[in-house]
Amino acid sequence: MTLGRMRHWGVRLAAAGAVGIGLGLLRTPDRTWAGLLIASFGLAAAGVGGVVFIALCTVSGATWPVAFRRIPEALAAALPAGALGLAAVFLLRPTLYPWLAGETLHGFKGAWLSPAFFFTRAAIYLGLWALFAWLIVRTSRAQDHDGSARHTARRIKLSAAFVVIFALSFWLASYDWIMSLEPHWYSTIFGVYNFAGLFSCVVAIVVLLAMGLRRAGLLQPALRDEHLHDLGKLLFAFSSFWMYIWFCQAMLIWYTNIPEESVYYVRRLEGSWATLFYLNVALNWVVPFVLLLTRQAKRTRMIAYAAGVVLLGRWLDLYLMIWPAAIAGAPHVGIGEIAPAVAAAGLLLLAFARSFASAPPVPLRDPALSASLHYHS
Repeated sequence: MTLGRMRHWGVRLAAAGAVGIGLGLLRTPDRTWAGLLIASFGLAAAGVGGVVFIALCTVSGATWPVAFRRIPEALAAALPAGALGLAAVFLLRPTLYPWLAGETLHGFKGAWLSPAFFFTRAAIYLGLWALFAWLIVRTSRAQDHDGSARHTARRIKLSAAFVVIFALSFWLASYDWIMSLEPHWYSTIFGVYNFAGLFSCVVAIVVLLAMGLRRAGLLQPALRDEHLHDLGKLLFAFSSFWMYIWFCQAMLIWYTNIPEESVYYVRRLEGSWATLFYLNVALNWVVPFVLLLTRQAKRTRMIAYAAGVVLLGRWLDLYLMIWPAAIAGAPHVGIGEIAPAVAAAGLLLLAFARSFASAPPVPLRDPALSASLHYHS
């Protein structure tokens, strides 16, 4: 897919999603606001996830992703749109959160979830993510002008700091923005669970964008089958990691059977929710596990199919975390749920295309580029 075509589809999807959101707010406002929370959190996570991908590769000394590093760099441009969506939900529809709607909480939980502290923390999380995204991307692109190794050294320092800050802030943001929809329920590994979903989603997006750009000739001959193979291994690994954390959380809560904890799963296993509950496991682990089991599958179009399934599974995972807590009743998928997701996809394409076009598609003066181009997995 060319960048022009990507912009074209981005505009169409964003416009269609905006119209759908407007109609949804008129017809089913509660469901539409919940859908906006799902889409905004997913979009912000995809944006910051691009920076996480770069940072983890940088601090680990991995050189194989250098050839397509511009993809996660450009993905970071989606973060501001996701942040604006989250801000709109928090400020315009705070009643999604019972403790913002008047429910009284006591002790540490009451102090932690006080409105002023909640909004301050949200601004700090998003501000730090945006700052490090800007610094890391700017440092990477500055190397295009002089090829100096000092830019690599600075990117390593920034990435090391960001990994620590992100680990703490995303862990807390997951508690604040999703788990506090049910303020009396808690899970100590909820942040890790959300990170597993975030990273598998980001790898899936990188896979789809990389294959589309290579097909359009923008990453030829830099992107090779060896790169796709390792991206496939990452997708396979983090899909399995997501399943491991999912099982750890569900098994421990089921085993102890404490009412304050088990109510989360009881609610999601009632009626038609049970079908979606098990479909979530199928989309996020069973299907990608089977599709990516062989070496050849990671080097062909099969990896794109697996990535598409993981993205669908990520939306369903967020839906299951947010919807039963925010909206009472049976599951429902209509304009209020679909329109925000469509708008988020359009904004992601627009932000990515604009950012990707603002720099060379390959960091030609990075000292590690040669190792990436001659990499064998």
